[in-house]
Amino acid sequence: QVQLVESGGGLVQPGGSLRLSCAASGFYFTRYIMRWYRQAPGKERELVAQMRSDTSIATYADSVKGRFTISRDNAKNTVYLHMNSLKPEDTAVYYCNLYWLGDFDYWGQGTQVTVSS
Repeated sequence: QVQLVESGGGLVQPGGSLRLSCAASGFYFTRYIMRWYRQAPGKERELVAQMRSDTSIATYADSVKGRFTISRDNAKNTVYLHMNSLKPEDTAVYYCNLYWLGDFDYWGQGTQVTVSS
């Protein structure tokens, strides 16, 4: 059974950094799209970053470009979201997603990130 578990969220001051992790178990696919989404209170879910396993090309939302980095560690079956220069507007629940059109679409439970002084 595939399971994704996010971790690393918490309270951080503006300008600080945080690294989110998404550990995958029961996942043996070699081709996938890894995504990080976030949902802030009262707002729609937003795609923050994504990267294809086959091309390693990463794309980012304009709001986080230059501050966030998506990465993976295949040996640890983990994907990461490195977040720098955090702003209060980044406050949200962050979700990881492993996706391949027509084959699978797995989601984690989310981890809370709160940026506040």
